[in-house]
Formats: sequence, C-alpha cells, structure tokens
Amino acid sequence: MSKKRPPGMSGDKKLAVFIEAGKRWVFASALDWPGWARAAKSEGLAVAALADYLPRYLPIVAMAGCAGPEGVLAITERHEGLAKNADFGSLGEIAPSEGRPLGADEAARLAALLAAAWTAFEVTAAAAPAELTKGPRGGGRDTAQIIEHVLSAEVMYARKMGLPRGDDGGDASAGVRQRIVAALGEPASVVAPPKGWPVRTAVRRMAWHVLDHLWEIEDKSGRT
Repeated sequence: MSKKRPPGMSGDKKLAVFIEAGKRWVFASALDWPGWARAAKSEGLAVAALADYLPRYLPIVAMAGCAGPEGVLAITERHEGLAKNADFGSLGEIAPSEGRPLGADEAARLAALLAAAWTAFEVTAAAAPAELTKGPRGGGRDTAQIIEHVLSAEVMYARKMGLPRGDDGGDASAGVRQRIVAALGEPASVVAPPKGWPVRTAVRRMAWHVLDHLWEIEDKSGRT
C-alpha cells in the first residue's frame, strides 16, 4: 500500500528540492519555501522526511499569508561534492539557482515566511517548559538556551548576508531581525561579502534554523 501524501503533495507541478549530501547525512530543502528542510541518512529518506513535515510547515505558510505549496517534491539541484556541514546537522551550501536576481515581490514573500517562522518560534518558546526532555545521555539544551542560541546565530547570519553590524548598545542580537527585514525590503541593495550567502540562501538557512529549533522544543515538551 502506498503511503498517503500530506495535503498539497499532489498534481503535476514540481516543488523544487535542493540536496546537500554529506558522508552520513543528507539534507533536502524546498527551495521556494524557506524553513521547509529535513535531513535523513539517504537522499530518498530526506525527501520523504521533507514530505512528512509539510503538515508542520503549513501553519507557518498560513501565518505568512501565503497560499500553500502545491505539487510534488522533485530534486532539481544537488550540491556538487561533499556537504561537510550536513554531517554536523546543518545546512551550509548554496544552490546554484539562489544566485539569481531577487525581485521585490519575491523578497516580500520570503520576508513574510521568515517573519512567520520567528513569530511561531517565539510563541512556542514562551509556552514551553523551562526544562526540556534530554537525550538518552542527558544531552540537549533547555528552552532558554535554545532561545539564546537562535538569537546569537542570527547575528552571524546577518553578517553572511552582508548586513553591517547595528548600533545595538552592546547587544549584538538586539535589532538584528529588524535589519534583516529592512534589507529584504530592498533586496538589490544587499551585497554578500566574500564567502557570504546570497539573500535566498540566507533566508532559507535562517528560516530552517529557527523552525528546526521550534520543532525541537515542541518534540521535547510533548506538544506534537
């Protein structure tokens, strides 16, 4: 018996997927839907995990005011070579198509999805217990540590986009999200530094990171 597809996973339209393969882990990312990315031990399993997570991603899409993904997941691009970050549980590569020009309408859509991910994370973290379920060896962060980790990481992500450090009174994380959203309002003005990320890559990476930790909080607080 074939596995039932989640809502939206039907029809002839293709939902572009980018593959980043390490030696042990493979990431599959829906290129037009920042934050919708999952990892598994093989390419096929990673795409299957991506499909399985669509019901958890759809509330973000709705919060952003966007129509949901329609079509079938299809691998359209692969990172050539070893994706070293994949084995450390992280996205890290740039899809070739992510370097193409980003228009104002698409940038606004990406900004809305990213902002929705941030809002959902804040709501989930605020309602979560202070202590989260730990791994079999006692590993893992508690809620406050995850919040701090997400915020501090976004400071680095903003720099990878090419955004200057803001005057935030010594708190590097304060105001960084506002600067990111402001930059997405003028995508042509954003110039990535050497070894930085194009805007599309940066948004995909940021949204994945915040949603991955949102779902971690949900899973470890028994809210799924």
